[in-house]
Amino acid sequence: MKTVRWAMGPAVLAVALGMTACGTAGQSGEPATPAATGTAATGAAGGFKIGLLLPESKTARYEKFDRPLITEEVTALCPTCEVVYTNANQDPNQQQQQVDSMLTNNVKVLILDAVDAKAIASSVVKAKQQGVKVVAYDRLASGPIDAYTSFDNVQVGKMQGEALLAALKEGGDPKRGPIVMINGSPTDPNAGDFKKGAHSVLDGQVTVGKEYDTPDWSPDQANTQATGAFTALGADKVIGIYSANDGMAGGIARAMQNAGVPKGTPLTGQDAELAGIQRILLGTQTMTIYKPIRPEAKNAAQLAVDLGSGKTVQGTGTVDNGSGSPIPAMIIQPIVVDKDNIKDTVVKDGFWKAEEICTADVQAACQAAGIS
Repeated sequence: MKTVRWAMGPAVLAVALGMTACGTAGQSGEPATPAATGTAATGAAGGFKIGLLLPESKTARYEKFDRPLITEEVTALCPTCEVVYTNANQDPNQQQQQVDSMLTNNVKVLILDAVDAKAIASSVVKAKQQGVKVVAYDRLASGPIDAYTSFDNVQVGKMQGEALLAALKEGGDPKRGPIVMINGSPTDPNAGDFKKGAHSVLDGQVTVGKEYDTPDWSPDQANTQATGAFTALGADKVIGIYSANDGMAGGIARAMQNAGVPKGTPLTGQDAELAGIQRILLGTQTMTIYKPIRPEAKNAAQLAVDLGSGKTVQGTGTVDNGSGSPIPAMIIQPIVVDKDNIKDTVVKDGFWKAEEICTADVQAACQAAGIS
């Protein structure tokens, strides 16, 4: 896994953080900064092809939000540009083939959300050799990429760890029993950042009884891991579970119920998936992380159009993926969501509609939370 180094000046960092300091998710729904000197807000001169490569479709966000929002933003910035879309279905080999196909198809820029950040490096090199620009989207890919936009992923892990620790302290000594940590895919650099952030909060404060990295972010694998952990540690002894995202939290929640883990035992998540929001309302999940996708999509579109137009891109800071030079990065702050602020975050932003959340089995919990 490559090291990510942040290089934000104090003034730039203050601006970036100030964007979300005012509170509402709606206020965070704008790009962090202009993406280039002389932005392409009025459209690029002459159209070109932009390849959009997303990693999988099991997670609801990619088809429901990322794809349409990026396409919409590209069209607004460059009406004559064409977005060529593929989804790798969690297969790194398939994604490499998709890059090859796009290069053959004469795309000028790739917006790349890598399945495997290291495995895709050779494809990024190939794009570079053909003069095709690459925007790493959501995950920092290896190789000579030209720009990057995502969230502060170490901060995501810290927020998850802080929420779990606070919930554990509500029940007494946070070391009174073991916790289980179920991290994301070892091929996803974001998973390493989440893990790093969570450990920075939890280490020394809790007892980690079992810890796993989960290939492909698989809910089924997370279920199996959690079941094994509860058997080894004692279901009634486990006092909390760190889950790196909501999909895995769904598998873990089933394991908790089947094993007889006491109801209300803290369980974290991420991505503000519909099922995760519903579990929070029902009390079977403690929190999730909401990452407003619209500003990320806007950043990606702006970077792609600017790069395709020959402009020099800028960001809120830079990152280092080991390719030898700082990469302009546009970083967005994540938001913690719990039962108390669902209405003011994901509902207010239109990420989920109240009627989508408040199905029959969640209706009473929605009413108690003031969601209707």
